[in-house]
Amino acid sequence: MLDLGGQRQQAVLARLLVARGRSVPMSVLIDELWPGDPPSQALSTIQGYVSRLRRALEPDRAPREEAAVLVSAPPGYALRADTDTVDSWLFENLVRAEQGGDAAAVLDRMERALGLWRGPALAEFADLPWAAAEAMRLDELRLLAIEQRAEAALRLGRASALIPDLESHASAHPLREEAWRLLALALYRAGRQGDALGALRRARALLREELGLDLGPTLQRLERDILSQASHLDTPAPDAAPVEAPAQETSVLRVVVADDQALVRTGLRVIMENEPGLEMVGEAQDGEQAIALIRRARPDLVLMDISMPRLDGLAAARRILSDAAPPKVIMMTTFGTDENLYAALRAGVSGFILKTSPPEQLLAAIHAAADGDALIDPAVTTRLIAGFAGRGDPAVPAGLKGLSDGDLDLVKLVARGLTNQEIATTLAVPESDVGASLALILDRLALLDRAQLVILAYESGLISPGTHLGS
Repeated sequence: MLDLGGQRQQAVLARLLVARGRSVPMSVLIDELWPGDPPSQALSTIQGYVSRLRRALEPDRAPREEAAVLVSAPPGYALRADTDTVDSWLFENLVRAEQGGDAAAVLDRMERALGLWRGPALAEFADLPWAAAEAMRLDELRLLAIEQRAEAALRLGRASALIPDLESHASAHPLREEAWRLLALALYRAGRQGDALGALRRARALLREELGLDLGPTLQRLERDILSQASHLDTPAPDAAPVEAPAQETSVLRVVVADDQALVRTGLRVIMENEPGLEMVGEAQDGEQAIALIRRARPDLVLMDISMPRLDGLAAARRILSDAAPPKVIMMTTFGTDENLYAALRAGVSGFILKTSPPEQLLAAIHAAADGDALIDPAVTTRLIAGFAGRGDPAVPAGLKGLSDGDLDLVKLVARGLTNQEIATTLAVPESDVGASLALILDRLALLDRAQLVILAYESGLISPGTHLGS
């Protein structure tokens, strides 16, 4: 067994492992090993750790021979190793491998991946934010592996044997709709139609209690199919071809970035250029530009700043997500307030990330969204239940209660002085729709005209004095 030294020295190696071969600047290592309070000798301390780690990792290396594993990569260090020699790297590659083809091969691959799991990832560094973010990402991949293993086993006709594990999985992760889908399908294929419907009823009750939401379209469709005993739910024949989307030669996730700060856009571009499988296909400086760009470029995913001039990120996200076949949207913010988080979740985004988070956290959110899941930054996730479950919408002022999020977006633009034509251009909707929506709002609030609506918006605090188009 390798002698990797004390916990702090091991943390240096763990941080480089998390970077997966990318260079980690010395300044980042210092900040992330001693958050907020680095010692005066932090630089020389890390250099000492690296020297000792190099001796442990390459014991046969000659004294003046250049390191080949833990290498100098200005302005910091990087870990260069074969994927198969690092359990976490191998685990991720196995889970993310193309899942089409032979179900037995997929099952074997997921069994191999889960066999690498040794308990909570990076548990010894749980107090460090970067480790907590990586642990969450790896655990999300573990859950994905469990579900891919179950899917493959279902295709092989092993429904009955799966049920106990899937019951445990759904109970432990009651907000994962894929867990309930797999459990209900396994129960149905085991001849337990009533229990399958019961599982979906439990899922609906939990989602309503925790989030105020109904079952998603996939589970609703499954419920209808179980009630009608649809033939496609039956166990496929052993030699039947799996029902999969046609294989693609290369899976590239096309991303649009919308942020009014050029420095942020540049930083995100650099991160994506160094991440295989990601392609940045456009940039926008405000919500209005973002809507037009997304409808033109048709990306898979959008990184959206929550606060931008002309049209803010939340309003733009609501418009984007209301379109047919919309991209996934990840909201970015500098301040992770409960109100921002709540509003973003209501908008239907697939992630909520602080701009101050490390690149690995951003990439984890992107990959989670691509896999159909949502990731909330660990810096705010501890407040999620307290800030979300069982409370009304904190973004709706008392004088404007009863209006939807989309209605509030329209009121804000009216209060900022935009005409119906300008609002239609900003939201990329017909001008007639703006007029009709505005008439309904005035009627609902018992207001006579547009001027009264503007006054109410200011008096209710929806718009602050001094707010204008460029704010």
